[in-house]
Amino acid sequence: MELEVITKNLKDVETIESYVNKKIGKLSRYLPSMNGGKVEIREEKTRSPQQRFTVQVTLSSKGTLLRGEERGDNVYAAVDAAYEVMSRQIERFKGKRYRKGRGAPLRPVLVEEAEAAPKVVRVKRFVAKTMTIADAAEQMELLGHDFFLFVNDDNKALSVLYRRDDGDYGLIEPELG
Repeated sequence: MELEVITKNLKDVETIESYVNKKIGKLSRYLPSMNGGKVEIREEKTRSPQQRFTVQVTLSSKGTLLRGEERGDNVYAAVDAAYEVMSRQIERFKGKRYRKGRGAPLRPVLVEEAEAAPKVVRVKRFVAKTMTIADAAEQMELLGHDFFLFVNDDNKALSVLYRRDDGDYGLIEPELG
């Protein structure tokens, strides 16, 4: 894999480039189809010394771009953090490209399968009732769902109430355009 290293406001560029090529170059073993990448490293004048160095990595794999950006108090820590971010990006990317069968080894997704739209396997129809947000939250909890579609009593618009990861609720109110 060929890496283009771009630096801004840095000293000892050769040592940094060598470290970047060694560290980020390891990612090609996890995704052999990677054909190139760009690493931008810059030092910024910030109040927080932990945010002083920024490393942005962009990798290309058969037309798909994977990008990650991390900050650190020194160049090497920022490069290491960017490496970890890109490792997770590659794992997610590979997870989308490969399906796990029941007891079968991972297999590549065929191009026809990847381009096919997801199919609707169930259609559910119901009457969206007019209610307050509090009533919708109570109804959602009673049903044991993570979201609830209702007509908001305040503005008579269709709304979706959903449970967030932190335990609170979110409300989606679409605007017609």
